Amino acid sequence: MATTAATRGFTTAPDEGPDTPTRPRRTRPGFGLIGPRRERHVLSPDQLEAMALPVGDDGVVVGMDEQGQSAVLGFSRPEPFDVVLIGGLWTAQALALRAAGTGARIAIETGRPRMWANLVQAAGGGQQCMTVFDVGRVPPQGPSVGSPVLVVRDCGMRPPRGRVSALPWQSVLTLLPYLSPAAPRLLEHAGLVGIQRVSPDEAKQIGRIMALRQEDITALPTIPDWVTLWCTRGSRQYVSLQATDPESGLLGAPRRVD
Repeated sequence: MATTAATRGFTTAPDEGPDTPTRPRRTRPGFGLIGPRRERHVLSPDQLEAMALPVGDDGVVVGMDEQGQSAVLGFSRPEPFDVVLIGGLWTAQALALRAAGTGARIAIETGRPRMWANLVQAAGGGQQCMTVFDVGRVPPQGPSVGSPVLVVRDCGMRPPRGRVSALPWQSVLTLLPYLSPAAPRLLEHAGLVGIQRVSPDEAKQIGRIMALRQEDITALPTIPDWVTLWCTRGSRQYVSLQATDPESGLLGAPRRVD
């Protein structure tokens, strides 16, 4: 970019004629011309506290926690982030739709493209924000801070190693309908694991891998279709994903099995 007078911290006056010399105007370096002088606005500490805003984490609202507060999951991160969801397609699609609503590009790697067709067509308000690829055919997405990417891997019980992995500003969400031989490897390397209703035997296996409490192992076979236990080896949180009216019209009612 060419260096101009403005970028050097000052601005010259426009020519008023051939004999009129230009005079440099006083500037504040980096901020342009000095504006009109006005009385400063000063608040007392009590007034300043009244202006506080409730700002939460930046990300996708994945539901409500047990205290009735919004649970937010940040898919767009400056470091690689792998998420595994042992659950239903409905939940994965709801998360993909909400991630697209935050401005992320969604790359869907799936062996059942028809199950995603309506969502892809409806998302983005006419702009292509979701793209479906065959298994093993996802090209490099070129993620950046201004254009983050979420790769959703809907590749069945034994997903192959993907050509596209988690990168800065590119998270990967792997959907497993049930526990499979590939699950232990995926769970051990995941930054976050979501678990929906599973069988008692599956709950025990997941409990060993994720170091769950016995009460969680007992609860997992009985939780409703819209509830997910999001956990790491050090923390856990039950979240209820209540669909909005547009989401319900597009995805239908919450369901664990498709």
